[in-house]
Amino acid sequence: MYNTTVYERLRRKMSELAQEHGLLQAEVTIETSVLTAEQAIGQPERKDFPLLKGKEKMVEADLRGSKGQAFTNRPGKFHGTLGEILALPLKDSYERALFVSALNALVRYTGLVGNTKHCRNEGPKLCGQEIVAFIRQRYGNPKLGIVGLQPALVAACASAFRLRVLDLDPENIGREKEGILIEDGATAAKEVTAWADVLFVTGSTLVNNTIGDWLNLDKPVVFFGNTIAGAAEILGLTRYCPCSD
Repeated sequence: MYNTTVYERLRRKMSELAQEHGLLQAEVTIETSVLTAEQAIGQPERKDFPLLKGKEKMVEADLRGSKGQAFTNRPGKFHGTLGEILALPLKDSYERALFVSALNALVRYTGLVGNTKHCRNEGPKLCGQEIVAFIRQRYGNPKLGIVGLQPALVAACASAFRLRVLDLDPENIGREKEGILIEDGATAAKEVTAWADVLFVTGSTLVNNTIGDWLNLDKPVVFFGNTIAGAAEILGLTRYCPCSD
């Protein structure tokens, strides 16, 4: 079962925005298609991103020309109205990805959030550098926990901070990236949470239904990525995604 509190808050706000802008009953079509790796991320210098390895896919919703995206391990296509998206039970990652990408398209269309699309080409590398500067400026020299393996982010932070990294992909767990052991997000989350001074958490937790593990903690939590663009604004979460479009 998904996190009822989080998703129902998002559903209410999404419905309010749709009604406010006359979109709920209008003949609005949400087209969600699976992007190829190059469409989603371009041609970055690194070649070990999950998108490029085929481990994750990005879906993109189009609402009257405004695009919103979401990462998921269960991509699929949908053609219908915004009202139909709002009625989804959100019982699995497929439905949650449709809902989240549509939410991101809606907040972009209404002007609530502007950067709802993934950075491309050299963006991921620049993002890692920007995040290091952001952490140093805001938090000093913390013990940093990264939730969700983002290779460019780990590469930038590995030499800058004391670092631990969590991931849920069995192919990553137990391996080293930039000299950092990738730990099992299902079994080591509590230990890493207790150890870290600051947590950087992937927005994909919103789709895979683990976001509740990273809310209301007694330490700073910063979400990154395009998936959580709209939700972070609505829920009042800190998000840093400097190179997103």
